[in-house]
Amino acid sequence: MHGDESSGRVIPMITVSRRTVLAAAAAGLTATAVPAAAAAPAPTRLVLPRPTGPYPIGTTELRLVDESRADPWEPGHRRELMVSVWYPARPGAAGPHARYAPPHMAPQLADELGSYFGIPPGRIDYAGTTTHARLGVPSYGRHPVIVYSPGFGTSRLVSTNQVEDLASHGHVVVTIDHTGEAPVEFPGGRVTPVLLPDNDLHKPVAIRVADLKFVLDSLGRLALHRAMDLRRIGLLGYSLGGFAAAETMLTDHRIAAGVNLDGTMQYGYPEGELSEVAKRGLDRPFLLFGAAGHSHLPGGSAPDPSWTSFWANQRGWKLNLSLPAGTHGAFADYQFSAPAVAQANNIPPEAVTALLGTVNPIRSIKAQRAYVLAYFTQFLDNRPQPLLRQQSALYPEIKFV
Repeated sequence: MHGDESSGRVIPMITVSRRTVLAAAAAGLTATAVPAAAAAPAPTRLVLPRPTGPYPIGTTELRLVDESRADPWEPGHRRELMVSVWYPARPGAAGPHARYAPPHMAPQLADELGSYFGIPPGRIDYAGTTTHARLGVPSYGRHPVIVYSPGFGTSRLVSTNQVEDLASHGHVVVTIDHTGEAPVEFPGGRVTPVLLPDNDLHKPVAIRVADLKFVLDSLGRLALHRAMDLRRIGLLGYSLGGFAAAETMLTDHRIAAGVNLDGTMQYGYPEGELSEVAKRGLDRPFLLFGAAGHSHLPGGSAPDPSWTSFWANQRGWKLNLSLPAGTHGAFADYQFSAPAVAQANNIPPEAVTALLGTVNPIRSIKAQRAYVLAYFTQFLDNRPQPLLRQQSALYPEIKFV
């Protein structure tokens, strides 16, 4: 997402700040600060939307080290990543529920949202919030794999609701933190800082492409590899993660299908150099899923030349969906966290609207889950989905562009 400071509006693209959604959304609130609550309430523990699939979920965190590559932000170190693997678990398996965020990083992640709302640190309890996935439970069956890349400067944790739902429907989902862009907690409680500069996207995109390829190379060596059908791999990316997903598919043919959630595919916005994938398109299926005004059509409130170019050059199956009442922030977990935090702290509704748009968050979550699931079901499970053929009365929030 990119904040247009001259007009005060928020453009649903990627941002060149470290706080991908929140900093840009806050640009629209600079004229009137959001007041904090008069009395300090107890820290808010969030409730994640329940997954809709038939499978129980397991999850584990893994540290991966690329011994062949120096870290681009810290050349004296090998490139290391933290990933989470979410997978269908054996029915009836018992284990503790995984926490939403690890304890040493949770305060930083929570305070990003808290600072946007103008509330003091410590009001959001991410470490005490539980997911629907259980730790240490055995996997069940063998399933397609979806690799997820988050927004620029954003943790892999902020799309947990979407990831859990995909896993509950029979997919193994691997989520990646791109070290150096956002705080990352490694085993032992070590938290790495933000290191990247804010003025050029070429290097972050190239690093993400290398990260994604390294994770794909590593899947067959993971303890959970027997749960993964590596002949069926998809990429899902939010904001800059969507850009990186498309760019990775250009040169890595292990990937059968990709999704870009509201990310531009050029180096700068509204003007910038088109990426190779925007100029050449792909020969495999790709889904563009944008917020208000963000589509492949020229003109509109947020024209994106990279989407227009990609659409014209895309040779594989393609679809452009729109969430016209939503903003860039509506494609992440802010959909359920922001309304809950605002309610608990007496935050004005317009602050939530500035972050998410006017779309009903509960309806938005259901609709996005349905379309992303239908897409991967069609192209990873080889089961055609009527939902992808035409606009559906079941989800009026989503428009076909």
